[in-house]
Amino acid sequence: MAASFHQRFYPEIGAGGFSRIDGTVAFYNRVNALLKKEAVVLDYGAGRGFGHVEDPCEYRRSLCNFRSRIASVIGVDVDEAVMQNPALDEAYVFNPKDPLPIGDASIDIIVSDFTFEHIVDPAQAARELDRVLKHGGWLCARTPNRYGYIALANRFVPKAIKTRVLNIVQPSRKEEDVFPAVYLMNTFGALLKYFPSDRFEHFSYTWGSEPAYHANKKTLYRFFQIIQYITPPALRSMLIVFIRKRL
Repeated sequence: MAASFHQRFYPEIGAGGFSRIDGTVAFYNRVNALLKKEAVVLDYGAGRGFGHVEDPCEYRRSLCNFRSRIASVIGVDVDEAVMQNPALDEAYVFNPKDPLPIGDASIDIIVSDFTFEHIVDPAQAARELDRVLKHGGWLCARTPNRYGYIALANRFVPKAIKTRVLNIVQPSRKEEDVFPAVYLMNTFGALLKYFPSDRFEHFSYTWGSEPAYHANKKTLYRFFQIIQYITPPALRSMLIVFIRKRL
């Protein structure tokens, strides 16, 4: 979506390129607060890194790119496109049924941006994330809330027309960036199940960003703004995950 379209509803975008409720800024600001120069970061589900290349906001790009600011950024993904990600020092393609190609207790911070909704075996994924994460390390993720309107719409729109509907409501999204979503790891309850409190401390919360599915139509955008305004916290569209592995 063009910044000019956003700016009709959030004029502050003119000062820096992002709105007061920008989800990327909110998420990555907090991730950056946890970074140390000696950190090794694992980008779980790194993909091709389209945000590093295609995001028009320089400030957002700077927040998301940790390379050269820390010891190392390692990216893993099921898609070979990860090998082209410009924000990684190392990149690996992996089979989600197999162990991650990462050593035990070697990662300080795991970042996973819009990946949890695609995980079909949460137990296996959680075991591997636990295995590679150091004690005292952080798991940071952004994903749709299973009970938010985005996930609900995606789950109930018939498969036969889902691609067509997505092309209408989010015309700027490329087909290569669309993957099936199952929402098995997208609630506070699921996070507690797979990352139990005896091993992990939980600091997660919900978030409502600018509407993303609006077909560039002012009336539809306003409609979703109203929906977000009246939605209680438990039903907000995004789940912002911050989990610390106990020492």
